[in-house]
Amino acid sequence: MRIGIVCPYTWEVPGGVQAHIRDLAEALAREGHHVSVMAPAGDDADLPPYVTSAGRAVPVPYNGSVARLAFGFLSAARVRRWIKEGAFDVLHVHEPAVPSVGLLACWVARGPIVATFHASYRRSRAMSVAGPMLQSALEKITGRIAVSDAARKTLVEHVGGDAVLIPNGVAVGRYERAEPLPGWGPDGGVIGFLGRMDEPRKGLPTLLSAFRLLAPERPEVRLLIAGPGDADEVYDQVPREFRDRVGVLGMVSEEDKVRAYHSVDVFCAPNLGGESFGIVLTEAMSAGAPILASDIPAFRRVLGDGQAGMLFATGDAPALARAAGALLDDPGRRAKLSDEARHAVRKYDWSTVARDVVRVYETVVGGAPVRVEDERPEGRAR
Repeated sequence: MRIGIVCPYTWEVPGGVQAHIRDLAEALAREGHHVSVMAPAGDDADLPPYVTSAGRAVPVPYNGSVARLAFGFLSAARVRRWIKEGAFDVLHVHEPAVPSVGLLACWVARGPIVATFHASYRRSRAMSVAGPMLQSALEKITGRIAVSDAARKTLVEHVGGDAVLIPNGVAVGRYERAEPLPGWGPDGGVIGFLGRMDEPRKGLPTLLSAFRLLAPERPEVRLLIAGPGDADEVYDQVPREFRDRVGVLGMVSEEDKVRAYHSVDVFCAPNLGGESFGIVLTEAMSAGAPILASDIPAFRRVLGDGQAGMLFATGDAPALARAAGALLDDPGRRAKLSDEARHAVRKYDWSTVARDVVRVYETVVGGAPVRVEDERPEGRAR
């Protein structure tokens, strides 16, 4: 099957949707499908051979964050050419309501189109105003996937219709084994964080507040922090006498990200909300890291109501500090959580998830390939 996948966010900045699309594309290719991905990226970006650039992205405030999107005549022309040359059996658009190349692809294309909805957000005035404009594109979608109950609810409330629930996948084998980063644990005292440091909803300030409570009483406690953002701004939130116990790696390679998961005694996900799934949790679970996460609905579902990871009251730094201290004092509890996480994450492995996605493709694929709007349909042997 020839499959075209559209990513709305820039390929050059790591994110959950980009990781989802990368791993899906590679899983489908391993199953023998021909896969091409269209995504925003600079023309000089180092892209995998299966990714085509839709043009450089620009930062846009979106859903409580800053999304890097591509939307304009250049991107539309590139999307149009990519679809025309690809002759795809199915076009798979991620986040088609986001004003980026996915929405452009829906406007341009006709034929079998599947959409995956990732985001969870409340009804907004902007969405209400944009509704009629979006509808002309979204009505072309013939198959819908939601990665979580929260994303499905958002789809129903904002766009209408329903979707098949297929969770985010994770390449479990990629994270199972790695050497720790030099100078780090696990040694009974390392708490880890991975996410955008400068994005409030990722909750790093809550973790830093908890560290300020833990550090005076626990000289062995250290923080290992990775992700995009300003390291100086992080250190400014830590008392000077404790800064040598905080390591800020910044944006890391995929290899070092895996090593970071294996360098901690407790992996902390202090997110404040706006998460529909929690891919960072499934990565940490695959590595067997004992998890401490905020009690938001998406994380509670992934962690099986606390069976595969400990939960604390969202945004409550003292509660986080108490829970982290309890875990650090209890190696047996950490080992049990690690075992539970490794077992629970198996259902999210891409070997399972990709097959479920293909079943959705098979429900919409017909005899003619995806085409651009001004082309007449033509049958094609497959």
